[in-house]
Amino acid sequence: MALESRYLEETVNEIQSRINMTNSAITELRVSNMTLEGLETENKDAQLFVPIGGGSYIKAKLETSNKVVVGIGADVAVEKTLKEAKEELETRIAELEKTREALVQQFSQVAERIQGNRAQIEEITAKLRKGEGQSGVRKAKKGA
Repeated sequence: MALESRYLEETVNEIQSRINMTNSAITELRVSNMTLEGLETENKDAQLFVPIGGGSYIKAKLETSNKVVVGIGADVAVEKTLKEAKEELETRIAELEKTREALVQQFSQVAERIQGNRAQIEEITAKLRKGEGQSGVRKAKKGA
């Protein structure tokens, strides 16, 4: 039972890690979607600050707000209309939310199993404590 408990706890930690990664991806996609929504109101040649990482930005002029380059995976990106890009992001967000729901369900199932194991261990421990004074060995009679 101890081995199973250890395995279940490792599984819970792995699932929690996946949930955190999924939440981060959802947040990133939502920020991207909000950025695209903000671009809809910008005019050509609008001054923008483009993040380059590490809290640093460069100034840029908006050439067009109706075309964006969207990553589709494996370091491949394609040009899409603003509307198509937003739809793509919304689809990804929906897929990640489904993934998160499945992970949360798995997490709950494993956590319940851990709780069940702990309850069994506590029950066994309580039984052993009750029997502490009873070793099952009789005292020897004197002179026998």
